[in-house]
Amino acid sequence: MTFETTIPYLVFGVLALVAVASAVAMLISKDAVNSALFLVLNFATVGVIYLTLGAPFIALSQIAVYAGAIMVLFLFVIMLLGGEKFKPAIPRRSHIIFAGVLGAVFLLELILAYFVRYGNMTVPAVQAPGYGSPTALGMELFSKYALPFELTSLILLSALIGAIILTRDSKKEISSGETESPVEDENAS
Repeated sequence: MTFETTIPYLVFGVLALVAVASAVAMLISKDAVNSALFLVLNFATVGVIYLTLGAPFIALSQIAVYAGAIMVLFLFVIMLLGGEKFKPAIPRRSHIIFAGVLGAVFLLELILAYFVRYGNMTVPAVQAPGYGSPTALGMELFSKYALPFELTSLILLSALIGAIILTRDSKKEISSGETESPVEDENAS
């Protein structure tokens, strides 16, 4: 194995280390805003990993949608609810036991997956030229999956309208009988 063939493995190792470290830092951070920023770093690192795997559209979508739009929404909700002021909750004993059991099951699953797949490792097939390109993905998305795409846009639109209604200030609402017009105020004086 030459140095040129090990470079992709080294790059992937560094990116994977940054992704895992930022995910762990997000989980153990006591400040909600810092957790959200660690999540941005995680999303951006995963986007770069997609880019190194030869999926530019997925990489840019990951960075634009998740690290961009979704995180702006998360930060908006954190600031709106005052999440940066919350005191950290004290974990209950039952939660710690449940987390330990889940962690042990996950570790056992990783060990089993490693030993089952170790003998069946194959080299991935070479992809056809243009596979995963934005053009091919767009043609597939807007022809075969047009209806689910439009339904997703309607769901997102309804969520946006719901968020606007929920965040609207109730003090600004004026009942139908108490409307004031500036013209009446000028005539009164």
